[in-house]
Amino acid sequence: MNRDRLRRALASIGLVVRSDPQDRVSNHGAAHWLASRAAPALRDARSAGSSGRGQKTLWQPGKGRGWFVAAGPVLVLVALLCTALWVAALGPPPVGKDLAWSVEVSDRHGELLRPYTTPEGRWRLPVKSDEVDPRFFDLLLAYEDKRFRDHPGVDLWAVLRAAGQLLANGRIVSGGSTLTMQVARLLEPREERSLAAKLRQAVRAIEIERRLSKDQILALYLSLAPYGGNLEGIKAAALAWFGKPPRRLTLGEAALLVALPQSPEARRPDRFPGAAKRARDRVLDRMVAAGVVEPAEIARAKAEPVPTLRRPMPLVAPHVADRTLASRTLASSTLASSPNNPPQAIRLTIEKPLQKSLEALALERAQTLGPEVSVAMLAVDHATGEVLARVGSADWGDAKRAGQVDQTLAVRSPGSTLKPFVYGLGFEDGFLHPETLVDDRPVRYGAYAPTNFDFAYQGTVTARRALQLSLNVPAVQILDEVGASRFTARLAQAGATLALPKGEAPGLAMGLGGTGVTLEGLVGLYAGLARQGTTVALTETRDNALIVPPKRLLDPVAAWYVADVLHGVPPPENAAGGRIAFKTGTSYGYRDAWAFGFDGRTTIGVWVGRPDGAPVPGLTGISAAAPILFDAFARRGGPPAALPPAPRGVVVAPTARLPTPQRHFRPGALPSEGAPALRIVFPPNGARLDALAGGGAPAALAVKIAGGRKPVTVLVDGRPAATLRDRRSTVVAPDGPGFVRLTVTDAAGASDSVLVRVQ
Repeated sequence: MNRDRLRRALASIGLVVRSDPQDRVSNHGAAHWLASRAAPALRDARSAGSSGRGQKTLWQPGKGRGWFVAAGPVLVLVALLCTALWVAALGPPPVGKDLAWSVEVSDRHGELLRPYTTPEGRWRLPVKSDEVDPRFFDLLLAYEDKRFRDHPGVDLWAVLRAAGQLLANGRIVSGGSTLTMQVARLLEPREERSLAAKLRQAVRAIEIERRLSKDQILALYLSLAPYGGNLEGIKAAALAWFGKPPRRLTLGEAALLVALPQSPEARRPDRFPGAAKRARDRVLDRMVAAGVVEPAEIARAKAEPVPTLRRPMPLVAPHVADRTLASRTLASSTLASSPNNPPQAIRLTIEKPLQKSLEALALERAQTLGPEVSVAMLAVDHATGEVLARVGSADWGDAKRAGQVDQTLAVRSPGSTLKPFVYGLGFEDGFLHPETLVDDRPVRYGAYAPTNFDFAYQGTVTARRALQLSLNVPAVQILDEVGASRFTARLAQAGATLALPKGEAPGLAMGLGGTGVTLEGLVGLYAGLARQGTTVALTETRDNALIVPPKRLLDPVAAWYVADVLHGVPPPENAAGGRIAFKTGTSYGYRDAWAFGFDGRTTIGVWVGRPDGAPVPGLTGISAAAPILFDAFARRGGPPAALPPAPRGVVVAPTARLPTPQRHFRPGALPSEGAPALRIVFPPNGARLDALAGGGAPAALAVKIAGGRKPVTVLVDGRPAATLRDRRSTVVAPDGPGFVRLTVTDAAGASDSVLVRVQ
């Protein structure tokens, strides 16, 4: 308050205030200053019989009425000033900007997956008016605040009614508080219940009404109203008491949620169900009296049981939710000014119905396999890379199954699940076709002698049959031809890192599971087969703005060959065949059982085993994981989507119609009779070549050959690049830096191949 302005205002009614140069008036001291200065002025006014020039007569002896007339405006002014100073001392009105809300993790359609409590341990879930059953508002406004849409924050008629009831009954019958006043009390909670506290609420309500719209005020009430324990807001209450969102409330449920905030602890349904029911019925009776609801419907609502147990909050996709929240909190601690207030809403790519269905499937199958066996699943849309479901364990709360460990990210032995990619590189290099004959017979590579899972051999079979039966020996022979180092580099280039012991080089055993990989990494590779040779980064959040271009896994023709072969794998018992392309795998010692499958839109991976890596006798991919995979696709809904059509360059022919070099795969085949051995003179096998032109583009790579019968065909990564009839050299252009397989074949079917690295 400005002291000079106050002095002039008093002087205008004839009250002279003495000046003191030491006066310092603040908002809090203005009332005291006014009283100390006004008292001497009143005494001066009483002692003067009449005023001097410009002064009014304020006091005449014997005329008390004149004193009251003169002092009345001063007292009114003092009261108004004190009130204004008191209001100013309250500070700016609260509008809920600094409230800590519960973090909500929802699925791709906005369905709640998992909420988290606030730092104070409260379930405070924000909610908007359009997320609540409209009839709840009819009950709320009719019961709590009929003129909510019309009053400025304080309902004078309600105040007068409450005062009359107090005088008539000698006790408080109704408080006269509006919804806005209740919001003010919730935003500034105080223990005291007094007239001063009520006045404070009234002032705050008027201030809030000037700052917020009616819908915003209503949204604050819906989000902050207490419902017993640590429940705040109608969304938390509807989930805890009824297990449903507030937009699906029945009439009886809505009436109970209207009644609970009046006395949230005394009416808690789980502790005092009788009190809760009586309070609910009073709300319903009021609706009958107000004519809002038909009596017959009220009778049905009263017949609804009151919940006697508090339900747990939703806990769907907990591993994804925890990991995403942790990453967001870490980011906010470095980017936001309030690290304790992380983002309030996290939208995932998860489909809640599919996620819940697969979680139930994982738990059901794990319980039949043993008390310490767990199941993990990952389903992705391979067109976009969006994760549709991620089941990290069979039971998040089961310590015996290490439920809180996300097994989709655990490094495990892949068993035979890498074989399709070994064959894919063979198809890509051109020395293999699905109908090429391969020999399944004992072989030895130094001290390493691979054997089949059943220790039996099939003899000569097609590559298609060898992959469908998951034969080990042909896979090792093909990997030896492809090159283990190149195989490892290609998978890493596609986004899947194979884990090897420190200092150990890639070897032939990795084709049979002698390496480590995650379920997530394998799902990404199988999604690449479904995408005809390219992989995309998997994503779990809807607001992921990072665009990563697809990565090359295989040539489209090679990827189609692999998918076509896997589409014909015999299904597990009691499952229909020909619906999906799939592959199973079992790690050494029955520690891990795998199954991966895809159709034209979805790729799903399944892992079964003990989280501690202990063996489970009899646990195999075809018996344990494959049935879960087929059931998961059935729960995906709808018929399987067709696989992509064959790309240009696919050769569909029986073995006898294939080119001579592709009819029978013979590792280290002898040269043709009567001609020098066909060989690649340059570049030598294992060479590192600097073959990049300006700007990083691949330049021409010289190839020189010797021997063989003309014509000679040169292939780059399995694709024909040149045909030599008279010349013995040519140039080819690799796709880019990395490993490149150069293969030459002659008219007699002889071939030679080298693997070089372009850098």
